[in-house]
Amino acid sequence: MSSLARHHLTPDETGPALRALSEWTPADVPGGGLHPGDVGWYLRFDDATVFLWTDEGAPVAAGFLDGPVLRVTAAPGADLGALAADAGELLQRGNDRTDGLPVPGWRLDRDEPWLALSWTPRPVSSRAEPVDEADAADRVLVQRSAFAASTFTVERWHAMKRSPAGELAVEALVRTPAGEPAAAATGWFAGAGRCGLLEPVGAHPDHRGHGYGRDAVLGVCAALARRGASAVAVVTRSSNEAAVALYRSAGFTVVRENHDWVRAGS
Repeated sequence: MSSLARHHLTPDETGPALRALSEWTPADVPGGGLHPGDVGWYLRFDDATVFLWTDEGAPVAAGFLDGPVLRVTAAPGADLGALAADAGELLQRGNDRTDGLPVPGWRLDRDEPWLALSWTPRPVSSRAEPVDEADAADRVLVQRSAFAASTFTVERWHAMKRSPAGELAVEALVRTPAGEPAAAATGWFAGAGRCGLLEPVGAHPDHRGHGYGRDAVLGVCAALARRGASAVAVVTRSSNEAAVALYRSAGFTVVRENHDWVRAGS
């Protein structure tokens, strides 16, 4: 790849990266790295930077730094060695993990596996409803209640929706009989005949144990299937027993373990 080039894309410039990632998304569960939905969720941040690698102008990989983890998906047949060499400039001390990009001299982290689970389209029933602008505040409320460290805001919801990935997003919200927001999920479409992605899912702590999270998951999965998704994937840490149990209850099955690459000695 003598003409390998890395481009740093602002949120408004991410269309080419999203299109490439969609083209590289298989019909079954991706093997790691990035789904276009991972980028879509990341684009809630106005200062998000997405990397697009090209060779003679053609996309060969896309990625971004997810905290200390460089997450990358490469085109089939791409020169991973050349990509890893170029990505070395991004992997300063502190950025000690990669997802989807082997780095020479690094090792697979066998201690913290991620489970990749798959849902096959089928008829379902769910109390979930689609999310529109009028529901944005309640969608955000569920997210912030479900994840203590969440920085999600209505403004960031709007940023995500107006980004080039906004049209790929499918969202569901489940309310209690009293109308209180109880659970929500966001899914991402990668194209007809390709695997969709569930990211993220959350249930309000005050309303757990009543099946609302399962309904949110099934609502998104059904919506993705109606758009033509061949399957729906979700990835969670194997240690997150509550999440694994939720996805299993919605009909997901574990298809593989994914492992990050970590810097030797870290």
